Amino acid sequence: MGNTTSIAAGRDCLISAVGGNAAYVAFQDQLLYQATAVEPYNLNIPVTPAAVTYPQSADEIASVLKCATEFDYKVQARSGGHSFGNYGMALMILVELPGMQSTDSVPSLGIGGQSGAIVIDMKHFSQFSMDESTHVATIGPGTSLGDLDIELYNSGNRAMSHGICPTIRTGGHLTIGGLGPTARQWGLALDHVEEVEVVLANSSIVRASDTQNQDIFFAIKGAAASFGIVTEFKVRTEEAPGLAVQYSFTFNLGTPHEKAKLVKDWQAFIAQENLTWQFYSNLIIFDGQIILEGIFFGSKEQYDALELEKKFPTSEPGTVLVLTDWLGMIGHGLEDTILRLVGDSPTWFYAKSLGFTPDTLVPDSAIEEFFDYIHKTNAGTLAWFVTLSLEGGAINAVPEDATAYGHRDVLFWVQVFVANPLGPISRTTYKFTDGLYDILAQAVPESAARAYLGCPDPRMPDAQHAYWRSNLPRLEELKEELDPKDIFHNPQGVQVAS
Repeated sequence: MGNTTSIAAGRDCLISAVGGNAAYVAFQDQLLYQATAVEPYNLNIPVTPAAVTYPQSADEIASVLKCATEFDYKVQARSGGHSFGNYGMALMILVELPGMQSTDSVPSLGIGGQSGAIVIDMKHFSQFSMDESTHVATIGPGTSLGDLDIELYNSGNRAMSHGICPTIRTGGHLTIGGLGPTARQWGLALDHVEEVEVVLANSSIVRASDTQNQDIFFAIKGAAASFGIVTEFKVRTEEAPGLAVQYSFTFNLGTPHEKAKLVKDWQAFIAQENLTWQFYSNLIIFDGQIILEGIFFGSKEQYDALELEKKFPTSEPGTVLVLTDWLGMIGHGLEDTILRLVGDSPTWFYAKSLGFTPDTLVPDSAIEEFFDYIHKTNAGTLAWFVTLSLEGGAINAVPEDATAYGHRDVLFWVQVFVANPLGPISRTTYKFTDGLYDILAQAVPESAARAYLGCPDPRMPDAQHAYWRSNLPRLEELKEELDPKDIFHNPQGVQVAS
């Protein structure tokens, strides 16, 4: 495949696959290829796909996959391009990440003498319709969460669970998990999915649901990138809430012990067995301050009964807003601090995650050690934060083996995020991040066995077990059946059963 003739034939095949329109394929030698076609989100991970395609139908996607099979390319779909690991760019790491062990490096795909693989960009799949009798919506994987909210609300005041970044698109979000403020009441974004149309590795186009192709449906709901490309979702929707209370409190605490006490108090509060599913909360830890914020879906009187201000006293005036409009609730800047740091702009960053259950809470001593470490250790960057995000509720009411997403016991996630707007993450910052992670992982070893796929860590060994846990063996068997040649490849994807 490495000779000039075969490369030209591969290009011709891809152009033909997208209806003969060369404007719907970008190749490596295109002017400004990285900036206009690749558009990497995490600049810390260099990627160079062999080509980026922009099909307009499931049939065209199937044709692109036939080309990939014929010319021995790997493939990944890209929905919004917000993968922390750039996995939607058919990842190839060109250099080892600083701090990565030699055994952790991701090998070159080495396909046809070119780096990378074929990206199938889903931007043309932004369809939307609503069945007014069942309130089941049909949406395309190229639809942004912001546009989805507007479409749903304009179709009978409907809503569904998802995350808080409006520019993320549904293709990845609805197939990884989809954590967000309403998930404790309604379940994850992927729990809303009732049926999909998906293109498989053999180029067949099938529909999957609880009544047809159930194994495919299981895999799509948590591990889709390893099994197929979703071209259409049918999702159940909910009646949009008409009343909520948004809260935000900032704590400027002096000593590590004072900061640790706040986290201990928060953990004790969210670990209450009878905590209402209407309550959602984040704790965001920065170097100089901690922010407690979230939303309560109910009345001000019900919110007041939680006594947050009494349980978490602060000298800084907090913000408590009563919201009566659904679009206002989801667009009012919840977690806006995080969005400003993460957002849409490509930058150099790195993230890690751990999951804690009601039975594996963080010991008080580890919380104290965590803040002592922050106080004494050079982070190597000012742009870092740690989030503790409450989950549980309806998410955990679903059996662990019902979907590929296997974290139904998690009460809250801890995510460590570091960035450097000026260049690659330094070894100092990797060491700082690993130190934070290790304190929690050593105190609660079970937490390190859980990692959220929406926050992938390319340096994590044996990441698949942490992403899919007890569901991994079933997924590996399905991979052997549905994609034995690993056409849908990424370095931390499901592998064929050995």
